Amino acid sequence: MTIPAPFVSHVMEVEKDWIDYNGHLNMAYYNVIFDRCSDGAFDLLGMGADYARDRKLTIYTAELHLCYVRELHLGDKVKVSFQLIDHDEKRLRAYQEIHHVDGWLAATSETLSLHIDMSGPKVAAFPEDIQAKVDAMAAAHAGLPVPERAGRSIGIKRKNG
Repeated sequence: MTIPAPFVSHVMEVEKDWIDYNGHLNMAYYNVIFDRCSDGAFDLLGMGADYARDRKLTIYTAELHLCYVRELHLGDKVKVSFQLIDHDEKRLRAYQEIHHVDGWLAATSETLSLHIDMSGPKVAAFPEDIQAKVDAMAAAHAGLPVPERAGRSIGIKRKNG
């Protein structure tokens, strides 16, 4: 299995139903775009829809931090990257970026995902075959720089005095 570093989605286009009354991509649909890329990365790791259906195991998002950098509009075409920046036997920490096909950054997302046994549902360790694929992706992504925007927190910066 060859793992791209980072994983990059196919080109996606901003759809008409995703545009809000301000004339740009509604905030919720940035998550849809990020999620479609994540689905591709999870498919590569063997954790796609078939995994949930056949093995009754899946991935849930536990935490997400999204930064809007530049507006997207109807018809804009984008690609999304997925970089695995940390993991253990039950969790994945990933960083993603939406780039317009012209190259500029539109948004970033950092997620903490949990591996779930759907019979609970409860957090569960990855099966050996999946853990091996996660480890392989981590090794492939280990040479990538830690994204500058990873690990951000929300706060209001105050001037002293």
